[in-house]
Amino acid sequence: MTMTDDAARASLPAAIHPALAAALAAKGYSQLTPVQVEMATGDHREADLLVSAQTGSGKTVAFGIAIASTLLGSAEHFDAAGRPLGLIIAPTRELAMQVQRELDWLYAATGMMTATCVGGMDMRKERRALERGSHLVVGTPGRLRDHITKGALDLGAVRAVVLDEADEMLDLGFREDLEFILSAAPSERRTLLFSATVPRGIAELAKIFQRDAVRIAATASTEQHADIEYQLMLVRRDEREHAVINTLLDSDATSALVFCHTREAVRHLTARLANRGFSVVSLSGEMAQSERSNALQSMRDGRSHVCVATDVAARGIDLPNLDLVIHADVPSNPATLLHRSGRTGRAGRKGICVLIVPENRRGAAQRVLALAKLTATVRAAPAIAEIEARYRRQILDTAVSAGEPDEAEAAFVNELLAQVAPERIAAAFLRQQLAARPVPEDLSPLPVGDMSARKPKRERRFEEERGPSPAREPRGPDMEGGVWFTISLGRKQRADPKWLLPMICKAGGVTKRDVGSIRIDDTETRFEISAESAADFAQQIKRPGGVERGIVIAPAGEMREKPRQAKPKFKRDGKPFHKPAHGGKAATAERRPTGKPKVRKPKGRA
Repeated sequence: MTMTDDAARASLPAAIHPALAAALAAKGYSQLTPVQVEMATGDHREADLLVSAQTGSGKTVAFGIAIASTLLGSAEHFDAAGRPLGLIIAPTRELAMQVQRELDWLYAATGMMTATCVGGMDMRKERRALERGSHLVVGTPGRLRDHITKGALDLGAVRAVVLDEADEMLDLGFREDLEFILSAAPSERRTLLFSATVPRGIAELAKIFQRDAVRIAATASTEQHADIEYQLMLVRRDEREHAVINTLLDSDATSALVFCHTREAVRHLTARLANRGFSVVSLSGEMAQSERSNALQSMRDGRSHVCVATDVAARGIDLPNLDLVIHADVPSNPATLLHRSGRTGRAGRKGICVLIVPENRRGAAQRVLALAKLTATVRAAPAIAEIEARYRRQILDTAVSAGEPDEAEAAFVNELLAQVAPERIAAAFLRQQLAARPVPEDLSPLPVGDMSARKPKRERRFEEERGPSPAREPRGPDMEGGVWFTISLGRKQRADPKWLLPMICKAGGVTKRDVGSIRIDDTETRFEISAESAADFAQQIKRPGGVERGIVIAPAGEMREKPRQAKPKFKRDGKPFHKPAHGGKAATAERRPTGKPKVRKPKGRA
């Protein structure tokens, strides 16, 4: 161990297991993050833990430190691998594989054998790895349950279970799988729940499967991530993609991540960026695991500099050199905003987060930022003149920093100067440099100023008299290509998105990620389903018993085209007839408080 490693190890808390302290020192961890310090120094060595910490705060290393004493005891090394001693559950394949990579270097000196069980990978290879034996298993809920059901995974020796991003697993509908897995593990175990937030579902899960859990909030919920600078970029409605292109061109970032709501939007933007000459890859749920792994590796090794992704990439993606996150679509809620943005500003690196906001969505963007307790600098999109000036500075820097010609080059340089004027050589160099850079897009000028200056007059007057109006939870994103449906509940039935959303998801077999805007009218509510889920949703709602009796869910066009309910009927000579639309004698007679209605008998009747 070098002197640098000695100094780094000496600065780490003494409570960290020696084998892990050596690995941390070798990696240059001279200072731990708040959640890592809490795991290393807190007085909860063998207790169950319910931990909330902001994304990008080093949670993987934190729970690796926390379970070391439980898995190893006082030993320096693991015995021969058999049934797993530890289990890590993560919501996505990418996060599970990232966790494995992190723990492999952290526990390298202990001889720990790890196995992964994730969807999209060869189940037979996973089964053979489990048969050979492992000290730690990392997996996703569905695949872990499959291995347990088939008898390939025995949790009888497990001493510690970690649920990473527990709130995300509940959002994705994994509660039943989690309950099955935790029930298969010994009751005498440690259970650690790590979550960005602790909603009611997480609290209920903790109450059922943890014993006297110690609640730890590693970072105050009101603290803005100090390493991320938030920018709000106002654009015209039809120029969002132009703004994305110019933002990428105007940035110093070596790599960038661009988020869209839907797969179709990802495909479209990826194609546009590729046509403009960007080295770009994409990530979405429809891609095979091998395609997703190749895309991420391309970003990590620098072959690609831009990744366009759906929210499948918002959790668990670790791109070490990521400097810029762009929200091409306004995030639908504070959690989505924070988890997307948390891909940058990690491990002490500075990052920039840009929200591309069309004029008609600025209110939604303000609400999401307010709910997330974030402040953003309002700015205009970069113009062509700014980007061209930047290009000229870069070209000049390249020329100035070029070294003197060496012996192999000198002869040809002299030949060039003898035959071509220096001005023409410089012009050729300039043209070559410009041709290698994407052409910026022309954007309509849009005044920025103070966001509050453009609020509706009534809202500004309210704030002047009573202070800012309270932020409300947005009802969902406007999805590109989304399909509209209606449900026969509205304001008169006290409809509220909080209980409409679960009803919609249950009826159509979708998750809340597939539901966009929810717009409540007097007698019905219109809601948007993502394009890729709309066809299945339309089939699911036709099932009998999908919703409560008397409630109807249908495609928006179908419900609007239904004829209105017939008006109350009156009787004439004992036979029913419709009330005249113009309010004739029959209607007048019905309203008389006293007396017998005068009804003329039709001709030809007795």
